[in-house]
Amino acid sequence: MKYRIEWIYQTKKKLQTGLVSDFLSLNEAIMISEDMLQTGRVKEITYTSEDGQSWNLKELKKLKDIVKDEPHNVVAYFDGGFHKKTKLAGFGAVIYFTQSGNRHRIRMNEKANEIVSNNEAEYAAFAYLVKVLEEYGISRQKVLFKGDSQVVLNQLSGEWPCYEPEFNVWLDRIEAKLNQLRITPEYEPVSRKENTEADKLATQALEGIEIKSKMTIDEGVEMDE
Repeated sequence: MKYRIEWIYQTKKKLQTGLVSDFLSLNEAIMISEDMLQTGRVKEITYTSEDGQSWNLKELKKLKDIVKDEPHNVVAYFDGGFHKKTKLAGFGAVIYFTQSGNRHRIRMNEKANEIVSNNEAEYAAFAYLVKVLEEYGISRQKVLFKGDSQVVLNQLSGEWPCYEPEFNVWLDRIEAKLNQLRITPEYEPVSRKENTEADKLATQALEGIEIKSKMTIDEGVEMDE
């Protein structure tokens, strides 16, 4: 989640003007604010987060202490695979996040039936990814979602319409869960090459290989769960 600073600045001659910053990271917003306040010319300062909430500096500092021990700076990848002969689908989910000063990675997959096409497998894979986010307590923040299915990501972002009723069911389900978790989504289509981790997990799921792991990237220690 990022934060915009809004403040009233007063010159030496008592002229005042309102100023607004770009959206900044939590640390940047606090550091810049403290620097500005040292000038003694800031008469009023407030903050607005990307989800529309209003904050003061004391609240931001308290939030910083809270979020350092919670997952944040989340980037989540998904991919869905489908086997026409067996009518089985495989889902892959890869999640990167920061917690307690370290960068972590979650890799999980799942095999499913009752999926009728490769396109539906992509929607179901995104829904599976959101379920994994919920399992790991990732909520109340912005999440950057990446995948090589431009259709799914552009329809979720509202860039493209969806005319198929069966896919609209998946879109509604995903959006309802994101709202419940208070996740502010950001969508970024990537090439298949950039989505190899999630793609491999989806393929492994189709082969019956179950993956459920969490790695602390800084230390390079992977833990199977």
